[in-house]
Amino acid sequence: MRHLLKKLLPSVAVALTVTGFSLPVPARAQTYPIDCAILLCLSGGWPASVPCARARAEFIRRITPWPVEPPLQIWRCPMGASYESDRPSNNAGRIFEVLYRPGTHRPLQSLPVDDLVPTDWALRLIQDRADIDISGPEFNFVRSIRVFDVRYARQHESGRDGDCNRSATIALGTYGTQGDFSWQRSSITALPEAHVGLERWGQNCPGIYHRSVFVDWRDYEGNYGFEQVNY
Repeated sequence: MRHLLKKLLPSVAVALTVTGFSLPVPARAQTYPIDCAILLCLSGGWPASVPCARARAEFIRRITPWPVEPPLQIWRCPMGASYESDRPSNNAGRIFEVLYRPGTHRPLQSLPVDDLVPTDWALRLIQDRADIDISGPEFNFVRSIRVFDVRYARQHESGRDGDCNRSATIALGTYGTQGDFSWQRSSITALPEAHVGLERWGQNCPGIYHRSVFVDWRDYEGNYGFEQVNY
């Protein structure tokens, strides 16, 4: 099952359409977990389709200040929800399975529904991380996501003595082994080459005032992608 996801990526738009994500009925489309679409579309390099365009728009909206949110909230995609008891769910095929089950036109439920789920089959609900084991290399694309929040970067000459004054506050958001998201302190030197706006930092003290949020990632195939929002 390890390579199942790779084989299914070209069909991502079809899969999302079958599940009802892009159906023309607004009420029905809204019931679809957008983070399942983000997960699958991101892994496939954002294939050209209406569902993936919507998923990417939400992915970017979340890093548009303020506040800056985790762009992928994998704990909102019920990959481990199952109507079967004690079923192993530690392979990449679950990504596709959660989006499409043959013979249905609805995503798997993340919460129990009285008339559908037997009372003795409890659904698993995990907070702030994936509800299946995603520690394998097939999910490296989740852990590749980085969010650089350049909250403040300023460089200017002092009017009195001509010294160059520099100050910056930068936070880096990353994903852990099971998709848990956390922030830590970072620096301008850690910004990826694709980031723009601070290229003259430290060079003869030109005046700079910059704020931005930058997110980058690698898809399942290792292809690099990024987006930057200045503010």
